[in-house]
Amino acid sequence: MAAFFLALVWFVSMRQAVLFLVGVGMGGVLAGARFGFTTGWRRLIEQRDPRGVMAQLFLMALAAAVSMPLLAAFPHDLGAALGPPSISLIVGAFVFGAAMQMADGCGSGTLYKAGLGIPLNMAILPVFALGSFLGSAQLEQWLTLGAVAPVGLVGRFGPWEALGLTCLGLAILGAAARLWCGKAKPWFDRRLFIGAVLLAILAVLNLAIAGQPWGVVYGFGLWVAKIAVATGAFDPAANPFWSQPVNLTTLSQSVFLDVTSITNIGILAGALWIAAGQASTSASASLTARQWTVGIIAGFLLGYSSRLAFGCNIGAMVSGISTGSVHGWIWVPLAFCGSVLGLRIRRHFGY
Repeated sequence: MAAFFLALVWFVSMRQAVLFLVGVGMGGVLAGARFGFTTGWRRLIEQRDPRGVMAQLFLMALAAAVSMPLLAAFPHDLGAALGPPSISLIVGAFVFGAAMQMADGCGSGTLYKAGLGIPLNMAILPVFALGSFLGSAQLEQWLTLGAVAPVGLVGRFGPWEALGLTCLGLAILGAAARLWCGKAKPWFDRRLFIGAVLLAILAVLNLAIAGQPWGVVYGFGLWVAKIAVATGAFDPAANPFWSQPVNLTTLSQSVFLDVTSITNIGILAGALWIAAGQASTSASASLTARQWTVGIIAGFLLGYSSRLAFGCNIGAMVSGISTGSVHGWIWVPLAFCGSVLGLRIRRHFGY
């Protein structure tokens, strides 16, 4: 890790090297605190345990409290995680919610669990990337089914009004979770809330250093796109998504210049750091061939649907909501409903 950091400083840029450290911190916190978005939702639905979801809501509130004023103060230097409300968002969010329960991980979950050396998630990561690329390549076709312009709360109402609306929405979700679980159930987990604070700090650092919010799935699709272009299997100039100037530029550059890729690599490294010297507690070894097949298919659907939905639990939910994108608020209920279905499918296959 130290050698890779120094190589980034020497051959790429100090900014990318620092972003790598931010990613290492993200991976370390996600793995060390076992801060799983998928697991938090599963425990809320099946065990009526709100602690994971409460920590996620706290994470978004903290990140929003800093990110929204920053976006308003530096509108030309920083960008929000905006996505257009669309048919693709509706379909993608629902499918992603179902697939993440079957694959036992969302975008960040797949990354940090792969970094921990969990076999199922290590196998899912490449098919996740393939699905992300194919989803991006076909995104324009989905958008023709119906889409409206992205809506940003900070630009529409100003930072403090946007923050107030965001905190109100998060408080309503928290109250709903408490009602569902019952007031007697504990809602505070010290380890998860410390993880939420650290992840919020790292997410804000990512925004300030990279100029864009924390994302995951774009990097996955980029990796496969670069391979496809290098082998002559794909012409980016003929594709509406990859022919956009910013994407063409990214394709032509080293992958180490892409801010999403460098933090993804950092997350893998940070999780590997946590895993070093620890005995594996993975249940993947006990999965049947049928269960492995379901997990791999779900991994592909994760990648494809995340591009349709303009992000995963990180890009659409955490970054979307904390930077004031309305599409993040559409994503959450649809992905949650998908998770309910995904858990039924997961239990049907016995894992």
